[in-house]
Amino acid sequence: MRKQISVLAAAGILSAVMMTGCSSEPAATTAAATAATTAEETTAEETTAQESEEAAEGQKESADEETEKEAGAVSQTEPLVVYLNDFDAIIPDLFKEATGYDVEVVVGNGAETMARIETEGDNPQWDVVWLDSMPSIYSMGQKGMLLTEWEPSNAANLTDYFKEIVPADKAYYPTGAHAAGVIAYRNDVYTEETAPKTWEDFAKEEYKDQIGMADPSVAAPAYPFVSWFFDSKEMEGGKEFFNSLFANGLKIYPKNPQVVQALASGEISVAALQESNAYGMIASGEPISVVWPEEGAPASVRVAAISAKTEQPEVAKAFVEFLLDPETQQALIDSGDEGYFEPSVEGVNPKADRATDTNLVYADAAWASEHEAEIKEWFADASAQ
Repeated sequence: MRKQISVLAAAGILSAVMMTGCSSEPAATTAAATAATTAEETTAEETTAQESEEAAEGQKESADEETEKEAGAVSQTEPLVVYLNDFDAIIPDLFKEATGYDVEVVVGNGAETMARIETEGDNPQWDVVWLDSMPSIYSMGQKGMLLTEWEPSNAANLTDYFKEIVPADKAYYPTGAHAAGVIAYRNDVYTEETAPKTWEDFAKEEYKDQIGMADPSVAAPAYPFVSWFFDSKEMEGGKEFFNSLFANGLKIYPKNPQVVQALASGEISVAALQESNAYGMIASGEPISVVWPEEGAPASVRVAAISAKTEQPEVAKAFVEFLLDPETQQALIDSGDEGYFEPSVEGVNPKADRATDTNLVYADAAWASEHEAEIKEWFADASAQ
């Protein structure tokens, strides 16, 4: 607009000079020159202003890019896909708040999730898998399905117990562990003195037809529970142990919630029950007491692993680091019944009503992975007889 006004002013001066006649030619020439100079100066000013504006914009863009680089931010065109079996109600919001990234969770029990991963094969639809199925995820690493040789920036905060769980190729990281089975019993049927105190007690006559547990072929925590007996007693010893329980009427239910229902209804009065379910029953007012056997409570270790084919490796890494953050683990523990677990990092407090003298034991991941199919097949056949 400024340029248009200056040109019009120059044109007006020229017209006025021409009307004065030839005798005014020197003055006209001077006026025209002045007008032309004014127009050129105005144009130059505008050009300089435009260049300054462009330079400022360029500096702003560079500053924004530098800030993004310093913050380690990565642009995200689609949500990170995480396959999991717990904490699906709170993880998306927690991760978004902590990092700004979006995550889509796909929920399923252990068998469902592993079947989905197997079906997808070389075309994985997931970026991160986070399950309490360490042997199965170990097997995925052996098949080249997982990102390896990467260490989270906060891995040093793992407790000594959990540092030993990290595999040599760093294919997955533990985010906690819970008892896949504690002894839960109805205290309106048994007293503290008459209730079973060890796993071997499950074979005693006084508990015949009164004991139940989850199916290791279906429930994610149930295989880690079973595999510890086979690992610690060796294969034949494990078979002998469970055969003694089957002979005593051991009942198998698909998953832990069905074991809870059987305990609550009185169908059974003793169970090898996942600790979160056992404490949940107590919290809801059921007549249930818990025993942590001295020989150990087989643990289900929850681990997080990244797909080797993820298209969002930096966001996936941010998710694993987020899971290893003390604030995240504390939020998970404080979230409800699913929060009954041993945190994997320093600076986190377990639930106040959780036993402090727990003895979590677990089968070697490589051994449990190698024998998983064999054990599950044997267990299914033995429980059907």
